[in-house]
Amino acid sequence: MPLMANDVDRFEAFRPRLEAIAYRLLGSAAEAEDAVQETFLRWQAVDVDRIEVPEAWLTKALTNLCLNQLTSARARRETYVGEWLPEPLLGGDPMLGPADSAEQRESVSYAVLTLMERLSPNERAVYVLREAFDYPHREIAEILDISEAGSQQILHRAKKRIADGKARAEIDKAAARRIVEEFMAATTSGQIEPLVRLLTADAVSVGDGGGKVPARARAIEGAVAVAKFLRGLFKPGEAKRVLLGGAVEIYAWTANGDPAVVAVVDGRVIGVMCLEVTAEGIAACRNQVNPDKLERATAHWAAAEHGEPLFRAF
Repeated sequence: MPLMANDVDRFEAFRPRLEAIAYRLLGSAAEAEDAVQETFLRWQAVDVDRIEVPEAWLTKALTNLCLNQLTSARARRETYVGEWLPEPLLGGDPMLGPADSAEQRESVSYAVLTLMERLSPNERAVYVLREAFDYPHREIAEILDISEAGSQQILHRAKKRIADGKARAEIDKAAARRIVEEFMAATTSGQIEPLVRLLTADAVSVGDGGGKVPARARAIEGAVAVAKFLRGLFKPGEAKRVLLGGAVEIYAWTANGDPAVVAVVDGRVIGVMCLEVTAEGIAACRNQVNPDKLERATAHWAAAEHGEPLFRAF
């Protein structure tokens, strides 16, 4: 039965929420869009008039699609070249979803999205639905076909597995820019000491090139090692300029609510480095350079007012 115009409108009104849920579940904007579109096709195929609570039906359909996707994604990531990182979303992207509470902001932070890879599909679903979207355990139990007590136990287990002993700092946009400016000034100073002072002793640096762009195959650990690596990464050189296709503009921005360094060549985003900031300092630098995971960032960047870069590199 073809959908009536008001049924399509009802789905479209809920689409932003579905996309935000799917992104948190999958860590990929492209896969999230595909999951939401498949949900729409299923919405088209049912008798909508017989659905008592459309939002609940749509959430359950989407979540089940994402759970299936997560299961197959785990198998694909076993053969992924190098480290796997989520697709970053630049500040202002509507797919970031609600950010009214600390739990909502944390659930979409780049650090937590990365840590969620530790979770089973069910753990991830319970964590996202409860922490980011405040679904009661009764509804989560119905969505996942588990008991309400089971949902509560899964949430407790998921939160314990995500916790890593570091409290993420709450940072506004102005503070994020100052952090990036200080970080880049230290990185390009020619000395490692200023950068080491900004990092935690056990800081890590991780890059995701997906086998398409050069990136370290393993994480770099320790403040001194990370500082040396970053100094070399941003050191000017003609070979880098040729490899990257031109002069690189470096911007201070936010991604997934965290301070971020955005590298742009001729309007194309070629890298997003998300900084995990704690009370002790910068605990992690996660650099996404896989071009497949930067297409949405590039599209969003083209529509944003981003002003002048901090500097032009290489």
